[in-house]
Amino acid sequence: MRMRIVGIIPARLESTRIPRKMLAEINGKPLIQLTCEHAKKATILDDLIVATDSREIFEVVDSFGGKAVMTSTANRTGTDRVAEVARSLDYDIVVNIQGDEAFVAPENISIAVKMLEDDPKAVMGTVASRITSDNEYLDRNVVKVVVDHDGRALYFTRAPVPHSKTGKMNPDCYYYKHIGIYSYRRDFLINYPNLKPSVLEQTESLEQLRALENGYIIKAGLTDKPTLKIDTLEDLEKAREIGC
Repeated sequence: MRMRIVGIIPARLESTRIPRKMLAEINGKPLIQLTCEHAKKATILDDLIVATDSREIFEVVDSFGGKAVMTSTANRTGTDRVAEVARSLDYDIVVNIQGDEAFVAPENISIAVKMLEDDPKAVMGTVASRITSDNEYLDRNVVKVVVDHDGRALYFTRAPVPHSKTGKMNPDCYYYKHIGIYSYRRDFLINYPNLKPSVLEQTESLEQLRALENGYIIKAGLTDKPTLKIDTLEDLEKAREIGC
């Protein structure tokens, strides 16, 4: 029997670097609408829902024909917000799609889901792509992931890893950056907020480390599809240059 899959986009109004980021316009459309339009192209999803604690975001999503659910303001993270919505849904796999991935590739959503289909022991799936430049390798805003031969994640970090004594990339080594899409087995996701935030998670400010530090398996699939996470005003300008 085919597993049932839902995509959930956590979206909050406040943002440190870009005020009201989810509603920032990109060629006449709010960011959250662009993300929804690209995510809906993933035919592997049976449904797509925006999870938000903002009535304004809820109304904007409703205005362009999307589906939104109001969530608690007490949620600390996007994952907590996704888990809250997942509790009331009957799906096998839940995909957490970042609201600021305006041009999310539907292929990347499929890869994240395939990680769980291919590895019964994995409770989370995600996506990574090759790092090809020293600038990206050294950039602390680029999250790196180290994987084993089976594609299981060993660690996530903002630091340049694998580390070379020269401080530059070793041409004989593979370097991967993490793309912020997660697939979860529903039962694991619902329990995830009950896990105590881990030391590694708090040190790196990367919540996926909570799963690794508690012994759970995250599997990462590789993609060559470009992605643009809108973290800064410069990213927002790049998105406006790309268009819709």
